[in-house]
Amino acid sequence: MLPPGPRTPSLVQGAYTLVMPQRGMKRLRRRYGDAFTVKLPIFGRAVVVSDPAQVKQIFLTSTDVLENIEPNLGRVLGPGSLFALHGENHQKQRKLLVPPFHGRRLAAYEQIIEDETARELASWPEDKPFPVQPSMMRITLNAILRAVFGAEGAEFDELRELLPPFVELGSRLATLPIPQDPWWSPWKKFRRMRHRYDDVMARLIAKADDLDQRDDVLAMLLQSRYEDGSPMRHSDINDQLLALLTAGHETTATTLAWAVERLRRHPGILHDLVDEVDAGGKALREAVILEVQRIRPVVEMIGRQVRADSMELGPWTLRRNNRVLVSITLLHNDPAVFPNPHAFQPSRFLDTRPDFYAWIPFGGGTRRCIGATFANMEMNAVLRTMLRDFTLLATSEPDERWHNRGVANAPRRGGVAVVRRRVRSSAPSSPVTTAGAQS
Repeated sequence: MLPPGPRTPSLVQGAYTLVMPQRGMKRLRRRYGDAFTVKLPIFGRAVVVSDPAQVKQIFLTSTDVLENIEPNLGRVLGPGSLFALHGENHQKQRKLLVPPFHGRRLAAYEQIIEDETARELASWPEDKPFPVQPSMMRITLNAILRAVFGAEGAEFDELRELLPPFVELGSRLATLPIPQDPWWSPWKKFRRMRHRYDDVMARLIAKADDLDQRDDVLAMLLQSRYEDGSPMRHSDINDQLLALLTAGHETTATTLAWAVERLRRHPGILHDLVDEVDAGGKALREAVILEVQRIRPVVEMIGRQVRADSMELGPWTLRRNNRVLVSITLLHNDPAVFPNPHAFQPSRFLDTRPDFYAWIPFGGGTRRCIGATFANMEMNAVLRTMLRDFTLLATSEPDERWHNRGVANAPRRGGVAVVRRRVRSSAPSSPVTTAGAQS
């Protein structure tokens, strides 16, 4: 037995979910409770949940029973990406990808991010409104190309030009039916871009040398070995790096745009943040990042699919191939989980770590985003550099509305900012390492 839900046709429900994902989910919860059933194009019947106990059960359930939802980004990122892999193969690949995002390597990546941030912010206009999201997109893209791909020179320039439209097209095609003739446009365009990406990666790999002296993820994957001593195939490396870019580029940039949007409307918090940066601290900044991810999650849903004959989820019985969607927005806005949920209150995360079954912008369980620590470190470094170099002016303008970009829920106006360059003291403070940010 599945929970109740609307009876309108799946196309109507799908359009409603796409056009009003925030408002629509909230209305359905008010009517049906913490769990309800929807019918969506492509995915079919799906149970939407937002109760922390059921979310925890989903994240802890064996992959023999509950696995990644189909279809997913693995269809366009390649069969070697974490999105496409299941079971033991997923576990083996994930094990090889964990080391680059911890320890001393994060400190090396942090310097790359600060350099890219300072370079991008040098072009910011003063006393003139402008959206920060395009800048944040360039920062996160350049940082990933350097820290993850180890790209430089011609390959860096080519990937920087190719990857944003390639990933955007792939995300739009990921849940669409694959035509019988896959060479029909836009699939033809996508495959042409994929071949170009693989060609650039072949050149990067062929040029790779002094791997022991490099910190980038590509260098580490080229040296990694499975338990039987065999190396990763180059095609799998290509897929994994593309997946890391897809998961961490636009989502991180969008969260940073939301951070600017939120801070301009909370001048007291903004003032305290600047004081903290000047004093060399980081606790409030880390709490701000966690709170922005809670109150403005850029991804709406986490999807799973039942692989066993049946599964008990709370009082409900799900059958094979039933989909389960965890609503991040509903969970993050539940007053029983986060008191006064619609208020921007970073203090709720001061001196405490979030509950990973209630605060879930990176997903959870065996499929929690492998780059979560990197993303939080990156946002920390960008905000620190921005607040160190610029005064961000507060505003009394209304909140920016949500805008669905297909991949992420972004501020409709791109996180509009007005800034003035700060006069730096003659004795610069020493950089603050954020590599210890929550993982």
